[in-house]
Amino acid sequence: MPSHKLILVALIFGFFFAFSPLAAQADNGDWLYELEYTADGLTFPAAAEGVEINGETIELTVTGGKKVVVIEPGLKLIKANGRTALYHIKDAAGATPNHLRRIPLWLSILPPLIAIGLALIFKEVLISLFAGVWVGAFLAGGLRFEGFLGIIKSLLATADHYILDALNDGGHLSVILFSLLIGGMVAIISRNGGMAGVVQRMTKYATTPKSAQVITWVLGVAIFFDDYANTLIVGNTMRSVTDRFKISREKLAYIVDSTAAPVASIAFITTWIGAELGYIGDAAEGTAALAELTPYAIFLESLKYSFYPILTLAFILMLVLMQRDYGPMLKAEKRARETGLVKAADEGADEVGETEDLTPVKGAPLRARNAVIPVVTVIIMTIVGLLDTGLASVYDGLANPPGSDGWGATWAAMDGGFFTKLGEVIGSADSYVALLWASISGVVMAVILSVSQGIMNMEQTMGSLTSGFKAMFSAIMILTLAWALAITTEELHTATFLVDLLGDSLNPYFLPPIIFILSALISFSTGSSWSTMAILYPIAIPLTAAVAAGAGWDLDATQGLLYNVISIVLAASVLGDHCSPISDTTILSSLASDCNHIDHVSTQLPYALTVGVVALVLGFLASVLGGGWVLCMLLMLVGMAVLYGVVRWRGRVVL
Repeated sequence: MPSHKLILVALIFGFFFAFSPLAAQADNGDWLYELEYTADGLTFPAAAEGVEINGETIELTVTGGKKVVVIEPGLKLIKANGRTALYHIKDAAGATPNHLRRIPLWLSILPPLIAIGLALIFKEVLISLFAGVWVGAFLAGGLRFEGFLGIIKSLLATADHYILDALNDGGHLSVILFSLLIGGMVAIISRNGGMAGVVQRMTKYATTPKSAQVITWVLGVAIFFDDYANTLIVGNTMRSVTDRFKISREKLAYIVDSTAAPVASIAFITTWIGAELGYIGDAAEGTAALAELTPYAIFLESLKYSFYPILTLAFILMLVLMQRDYGPMLKAEKRARETGLVKAADEGADEVGETEDLTPVKGAPLRARNAVIPVVTVIIMTIVGLLDTGLASVYDGLANPPGSDGWGATWAAMDGGFFTKLGEVIGSADSYVALLWASISGVVMAVILSVSQGIMNMEQTMGSLTSGFKAMFSAIMILTLAWALAITTEELHTATFLVDLLGDSLNPYFLPPIIFILSALISFSTGSSWSTMAILYPIAIPLTAAVAAGAGWDLDATQGLLYNVISIVLAASVLGDHCSPISDTTILSSLASDCNHIDHVSTQLPYALTVGVVALVLGFLASVLGGGWVLCMLLMLVGMAVLYGVVRWRGRVVL
């Protein structure tokens, strides 16, 4: 990093560490900000009612005219009398007022903002994410300055708490192992000539930059069942093809990223469906307008409002077919076509890209099947894994299970039609296990094909596998730090701050745009669509029902509004995910496409926001005009026409 950038970073951190103690002492005089911590516990004034600590309702003991609760040290989000405050209780022997410190809730937004801001300014993701985690650790530690030791303790906590916890998660480890194995498989099928054979075959169909991008889009839509598998398979498979036609890595990463999550989020049978139905089902309990409907039926009804995912898929196709781009993407595409540099060179630094030699070994036959068979194996084994783990889970949950736990017996014992059963099975599946089965199967198939044909011996094949692992290491470090940052935002209740920030605007017609913005902000700040859904669905569904009831809406009108809001939480979380440089799927898209991560984010951002604005307006109009399938389809066509006009007006032809 150049010296002037280091100085600027030092000034940013200096300002933060100097200002934060003052912020910690500031309050508005509300009694919730004047709690006490004594040997008896945390003491509230007698007027305190409805006290919640970290989301749990607490019973207080009345002592000497005050209300007391014994509480463990740590970060505590306290709600009482409709007010919210974040406190840190120091982990130390005894209890004194000095052990209690209020942390202004607005500071919770700083870790992701610092990480995102530094990444966009300096284009160095690792140090930016680490800085965000460090600031989050300092805030979560209670803003305590024990000389210089407080800052050093925060630095150490990034490793022994946040990074360690990010890795000490079964789902995260599964993603890391899946990514490593896919990287190893790609390295093997590159060295055995299979990828070169695919490129050779693809050139029959991909004869121009436009047709190459169309094929990439088709593959992105076709592999709809999981966004991780979609991203890694399509990005790695099509990279050589798009390079041949001088298509920028930024454009490839955009197509890969912006087909993966949108199609996975709205398809009927995906690895997302289980989480989506779980969040919707839990939040819909007790909501009269949804009481008679299953979560799957609610999800299907909400699809008519899925403006952002559907318009994103259409927008990509418009850009490709019209051969037009605008903004930073136009600059990237012109660079690639005119200079042949599909990937921008880093300024003032050695290129830190793909350094491993993945060219075919000498004498390797260019047989496309040596790449196609392992990739198809991954796809088939993912589906098999989803069905196997899903049916096993369904069997365990049956009230009257059959004598055999086989697929056929379990399927026959389930209620509903074919698609209802299939949705329940996929929704109950363990997608991480399925992906691990798929990736290891793909590696084994690639090894067998390489060794059995004498293309490479076992030593060369294992060397290629290791090279693939090395190529993935940088992205895995970024993923790990992004997960660590997400832990800080969860501990600091960043989402609560954002919800409270926009929580007073409660006109029923304006709920969809408000929730759209809120969902996008939370997803952007946390880098996760799934965590955004987990946070917002339990809030948005009951809130919408209550606001509609308060405005005198009947059940049918309330139901339509609920469908819109349910769809918007999902769609806007995908938008925020697309815009965020700390999103795991965005990082994986950069990795699979071998594109500089910040270049990918900066070129994708204008496109995502363009579609996002149109989707926001359409979601509002759908509520005002009454919703319904016919109206929503008409609005969808209007949105496509608007986007077509934007591409014609802003876009410039790139041949």
